[in-house]
Amino acid sequence: MQSLWIAAALVGGYLVGSLSFAVIISRAMGLSDPRSYGSKNPGATNVLRSGNKAAAILTLVFDALKGYLPVLAVLIWGPRLGLGEATAAFTGLAAFLGHLWPVFFRFQGGKGVATAAGVIFAINPLLGVFTLLSWVLMAAFFRYSSLASLTAAVFAPFYQALIWGPETSTLAIAVMSLLLVWRHEANIRKLLAGTESKLGVKAAATPAGPLQVKEHGVHDAKHTHQHGHHGHAHGKHRKGH
Repeated sequence: MQSLWIAAALVGGYLVGSLSFAVIISRAMGLSDPRSYGSKNPGATNVLRSGNKAAAILTLVFDALKGYLPVLAVLIWGPRLGLGEATAAFTGLAAFLGHLWPVFFRFQGGKGVATAAGVIFAINPLLGVFTLLSWVLMAAFFRYSSLASLTAAVFAPFYQALIWGPETSTLAIAVMSLLLVWRHEANIRKLLAGTESKLGVKAAATPAGPLQVKEHGVHDAKHTHQHGHHGHAHGKHRKGH
């Protein structure tokens, strides 16, 4: 019977994690799908590139909660069902995997930074504080969300192992950290190339909107007019000769 409760906790965590709040909140607020602009990542940082801070904050909060609440639920109600801290940690990992590969959104998810943070805060609040401080310091100094996330992801399992000792939860945190680094592969390449976008930089929601088309048309018209003007002047010059 205990194995059934463990399976139920893992499946429940995965389903909760599959709720892509970046897409849900953007739709509710009449914004463009975050998978259509910027980094195309359905997460809070990319939603912020839409220019709507409220949507980005809501996405951040709900993405963190969907990692935090499943773990907390197992920690509170699990003991009476024979579920311990190990099940709670791997339920958090299941929620994280749901964010990466959401069953409700064609398995096209985000990178999982906020969800991983929620899981870590539920497993060990003090570890969550240390990890968050690592993120904040890197983001404040370098203004790269991806670099801050990578730093926090790398340090989190080491904090856990060195301060509290290796536990079963350390394995779940280490797996999340490895997956976070893997999901940031494109960002790592951009960081090395110096082309990674910084925090607070707004991205166009559509690649070629009507205004852009109009501006291009005006530019082309000006270019044609200038070309014609130069050609006319050249003709007059030849006539003079």
